[in-house]
Amino acid sequence: MDERVIGRSGQWASVVGLGTWQLGADWGDVDEKDALTVLEAAAESGVTFFDTADVYGDGRSEQTIATFLRSRPDLHVLVATKMGRRVEQVPENYILDNFRAWNDRSRRNLGVDRIDLVQLHCPPTAVYSSDAVFDALDTLVEEERVAAYGVSVETCAQALTAIARPNVASVQIILNPFRMKPLREVLPAAREAGVGIIARVPLASGLLSGKYAKDTVFAANDHRTFNRHGEAFDQGETFSGVDYGTGVEAAAEFAALAPQGWTPAQLALRWIIEQDGVTTVIPGARTPEQARANAAAAKLPPLPAKTLTAIRDLYERSIEQQVGHRW
Repeated sequence: MDERVIGRSGQWASVVGLGTWQLGADWGDVDEKDALTVLEAAAESGVTFFDTADVYGDGRSEQTIATFLRSRPDLHVLVATKMGRRVEQVPENYILDNFRAWNDRSRRNLGVDRIDLVQLHCPPTAVYSSDAVFDALDTLVEEERVAAYGVSVETCAQALTAIARPNVASVQIILNPFRMKPLREVLPAAREAGVGIIARVPLASGLLSGKYAKDTVFAANDHRTFNRHGEAFDQGETFSGVDYGTGVEAAAEFAALAPQGWTPAQLALRWIIEQDGVTTVIPGARTPEQARANAAAAKLPPLPAKTLTAIRDLYERSIEQQVGHRW
């Protein structure tokens, strides 16, 4: 699989990575054996970038990745984790002592001395403007606790603030055919600054797979049940912030645009891969089959111009008015 450099870090990631939120929590139940088979299928399909966080299953996702990589010392996989969501979300908690403690825990979970890439996990907006925060992150690099650092953001404004920081290697942001706002300013700014873009929530929590109907019922412990209106965390993380009924209707129209032999999910992933400035896209997977199908999007041919135009038209007609002004 093709790889792209992660901005200023000098590290490389496969253009399709693997998001591992679902291997820890908030997507229903997944046992460790099933999680390991997903990791194996992704790696065997050419994926060299795993994204996780200390809060996914309270460390379970990090630990599962460590278990898998111990069993496969032949693989070279870059592991990015995130920190900051296990405490009250106030700027005062984003200090060096806490960073060291969180980093110690993640290094233990991952079984490494130095983490490849650590990201602030969608912190309060004020954190992105704090010199002390980024000085502390620089200290983690100096102490060789992390090789590089980046941020995960909810909004384009947060992304632009982070990109202006001289040592930020990457910005992780929601980007998919139902969330196009980052194309306007964030991706151009990242390209100019040499900052990597990690595209998350690429399938709009599964909407863009085309598998769901308006009467689909998700498990009680699935965020697609308990966070539809932002009850637990930012609403934009669930269905990309799109009203579920609207999303299902738009997803059906989107699915009809898939070229013959493609799945709707592959269409969404291919669209993201082709956006200038994207380093890697990190779909999740709950089965080996999903992991392999997601990875296969990297080898599909470029999308026809008429398909790109139709995707843009669908967004502007059905989605933009719901999400364009919020994130």
